[in-house]
Amino acid sequence: MEDFLAGSGLTVDMLLCDSAQVAGGKLYILGGGVAVVGPKPQPLALALQITVPWDRANRRHRWRIELFDEDGHVVTVKDKPVLIQGSFEAGRPAGLRPGSPLGVSLAISLTPLPLPSGSSYTFGLAIDDHTQPDWRVRFFVRPPRQA
Repeated sequence: MEDFLAGSGLTVDMLLCDSAQVAGGKLYILGGGVAVVGPKPQPLALALQITVPWDRANRRHRWRIELFDEDGHVVTVKDKPVLIQGSFEAGRPAGLRPGSPLGVSLAISLTPLPLPSGSSYTFGLAIDDHTQPDWRVRFFVRPPRQA
């Protein structure tokens, strides 16, 4: 099987934000670029814009997002890993010029996570079990204010 990443042309833009949704194929983001949260758990969202090359259209791709701690270990909450997964398929709309890139928008709402403060965490994306260094978004959980 051809190496997925070699010459695939697939790119991903990923942001941690206060809220995100997809409507009409467009990605709507509120409070994008969150880098510091807490110290109390808060709702967040991940906004992803995946660009699929023309020759990768009409193929199902599996994606997985995991949360890692500063040491690269998978974070667990109540003994379960923080893991979100799904699939996507970019179709070719009628009338689109051959060779045009295809966009897939994903908005993933996250429930508040009880994470220890004073540490950094990273959401990492894998598509078809492959990842790239820029398919990550890092954030810091601030410590409680001292009185």
